[in-house]
Amino acid sequence: MSTSLPVICVPRLDLEAPDVAEAVAIGALVADGTRASILRMLRDGPHCVCELAAALGERENNVSNHLAKLRDAGLVRASRHEANARFLYYERDEAVVGRARAAVEEILR
Repeated sequence: MSTSLPVICVPRLDLEAPDVAEAVAIGALVADGTRASILRMLRDGPHCVCELAAALGERENNVSNHLAKLRDAGLVRASRHEANARFLYYERDEAVVGRARAAVEEILR
């Protein structure tokens, strides 16, 4: 069963282009497998760079570079471990992640 689209005799030249800049920026960030994996891992709670690197099979400096991009976008935040300030733990900012999800869903729904 196929449905046919209505035939429009006159092109609609007054359509407004949607603002998709935020969704495009988020898409570019999560298009990288390492960053997407980091965001997914942080869904379960905070992790330090060494834990993320070990799980991903990546070097710590590489994971840190990816985390910096996610932090710049506001998707993650960092805090020092209370007992050992040498360890920097990252967690998702769920409010920002929610807004990012909504921006992408607005395009895909």
